[in-house]
Amino acid sequence: MRLRKKKGVEELLTTFPNVITNSNEYRGQWKELFLNDYPIHLEIGMGRGGFLAALSKKHPLVNYIGMERVATLVYDAVIRLGDIHPDNLKFIWNNALNIEDIFAPSEIDRIYLNFSDPWPKARHAKKRLTHRGFLEKYEEILKPQGEIHFKTDNEGLFLFSIDEFKEKNWTLKNISYDLHKENMEDNILTEYEKRFITQGKKIFRLEAVSPKK
Repeated sequence: MRLRKKKGVEELLTTFPNVITNSNEYRGQWKELFLNDYPIHLEIGMGRGGFLAALSKKHPLVNYIGMERVATLVYDAVIRLGDIHPDNLKFIWNNALNIEDIFAPSEIDRIYLNFSDPWPKARHAKKRLTHRGFLEKYEEILKPQGEIHFKTDNEGLFLFSIDEFKEKNWTLKNISYDLHKENMEDNILTEYEKRFITQGKKIFRLEAVSPKK
């Protein structure tokens, strides 16, 4: 479904304390922005931010950053927070293609990829967020042995991703081909996940450990 663009939303984003519109300026200095030395977890393609909002509340000793390329979704994520602006949650309006300009080497502890666009046509494979080109970028910004937690409802994307992780020597663990059949503890549901469950779709999940030593 194509989102309707809200008039003036880009300008509005500059007025919210949780939105970082000059994210490139914080490269290598994100912990200074958060004013602590807690781990930093990044969700790429956060949508309307419900997943990170829940995590930030549950784990106050972790800093969370949500990256989203669609300004309207970032705006919706902020509005959903209401008057609550968690100190450990920031939103970035930016594109993952630029991720190395936003984060310094080894600055991130964990990356979440939740229900990313599967780009099903073969000619679009390089746009998939688990393509080896992106994995190389993630490896650079993750700490040694940093992790990617990946969830999708698309089996084709899941199998493709497994092959890409293996090709780039990432270690895979906690692989699930039907997450909700296994009743995984501490699983935070995303908005898409809630919808897919009601539709009876399987949810695929894995964790990948960076090969960087």
